[in-house]
Amino acid sequence: MAWLVADDRVLATLEIADSWQSRLRGVIGRHEFDGALLLTPARSVHTIGVKFDLAIAFCDADMCVVDIITMAPNRIGMPRPRARSVLEAPKGSFERWGVTKGDQLEVRS
Repeated sequence: MAWLVADDRVLATLEIADSWQSRLRGVIGRHEFDGALLLTPARSVHTIGVKFDLAIAFCDADMCVVDIITMAPNRIGMPRPRARSVLEAPKGSFERWGVTKGDQLEVRS
């Protein structure tokens, strides 16, 4: 199991989707979702087939947050050219965790 970390503070459990199939599937079909999902590599996401609003953080190659948005179900997001990975979490998660644009995140095993 992996962990999403900021400033040596564990924010959430982390699933990693690093194959084409796992990135495409994401959180589709789930009725609830705890923690976060890291899609890598990725520059954009969609919420087609997702049943709840998502908080989305676009991260650069160093896992620095370059943008944060909220997406409703059945939407297609615009790509972020600087993004190399995307974090998905339930809506409101980044606010609860204190994650903002410019934050440096880390993945730990």
